[in-house]
Amino acid sequence: MRKFLIGASMAAISAGAASAGGIDRTGMAIDPLFQKGGYAELTFGSVNPSVSGHDVAIFGGQPTGGVVGNYTQFSFAYKNDINDKLSYAIILDQPFGADLAYGPSSIALGGTKVKAETMAGTFLMRYKFNENFSVHGGVRADNASGEITLKGAAYGPFSGYNVRLDQDLAWGYVIGAAYERPDIALRVALTYNSEITHNFGTVETLNGAPLGLPSVTKVSTPKSVNLDFQTGVAADTLVFGQIRWAEWSAFQIDPKVFTPLAGGGLISLEDTTTWTLGVGHKFTENWSGAVSVSYEKKGNPLVSPLAPTNGRTGVSLAAIYTKDNMKITTGVNYTKLGDAMPETGTPDVARANFTGNKVVGVGVKIGYSF
Repeated sequence: MRKFLIGASMAAISAGAASAGGIDRTGMAIDPLFQKGGYAELTFGSVNPSVSGHDVAIFGGQPTGGVVGNYTQFSFAYKNDINDKLSYAIILDQPFGADLAYGPSSIALGGTKVKAETMAGTFLMRYKFNENFSVHGGVRADNASGEITLKGAAYGPFSGYNVRLDQDLAWGYVIGAAYERPDIALRVALTYNSEITHNFGTVETLNGAPLGLPSVTKVSTPKSVNLDFQTGVAADTLVFGQIRWAEWSAFQIDPKVFTPLAGGGLISLEDTTTWTLGVGHKFTENWSGAVSVSYEKKGNPLVSPLAPTNGRTGVSLAAIYTKDNMKITTGVNYTKLGDAMPETGTPDVARANFTGNKVVGVGVKIGYSF
């Protein structure tokens, strides 16, 4: 049961991670570290957001168009044992990202764009004190870059502002502990992911004209805590879930010239807690599946135009086919996004209304044990 259902349960969680809070795209899962023996996996995902709204009446109520672009995800993991107590894993993934653009029909925000990309490599080790208790930890390297353009009447004199954050490599750490009972497929794992502070080479312009000299902008990705749990509850049936907290309020982008002139930075987000609960079942010797629901409560309805959502509720389905040493897992997620009002100015003033939005994601994972 454990061999079949752990893969299905984690696929259901991963299928929903692409729509988690802030610009979170993976949830920073470390499940490969807990696989038995040698193990390798490749994961591919495709995410199709449908996020749009209308300007408020003062700007004519014009449509924003679909502001969030489709994107694909890739990850790779390799795990092996050093001895019966010590093991390690290498994980490559894309933990954060953003691809957003307001259409020209929007008077308030048309032409506002953001593009952010990351690629992370994580090296983890796990030490088992016995079959029940273990600790894990390691280092994470994050390579990131970004570009933001503000445009539209809502930005007043700052319409046409652009900032480019050049590629930067920075380091953080991971630490955690786990309790297991293999006889009932029980595992509870607590993992802390540190913030990673980037120092981006920065160029600011306004309508193409330089604003000051090139500078450095310090940006920290959020620290986070993952609590993952699973347990067998009946023959061939597993209950699983995750609670993920991320400190998005600490994610600030404050370029040297823009921030004092505007009286604040480019983005303001709230901390998020994402809850996931699901059940998996083994149907045959080769097939098992899982279903899960995820929830993130709404916060302040006034949000950054660069992250125009507010809370979410999603459902994920996963199926896993096992043959000899090979596991092929597929997952699909549908998430309903909470209504939100992108704002600008001091004090904050709503510039658009976003309602009835959603995200659909699909993924495939191929795992091989050796």
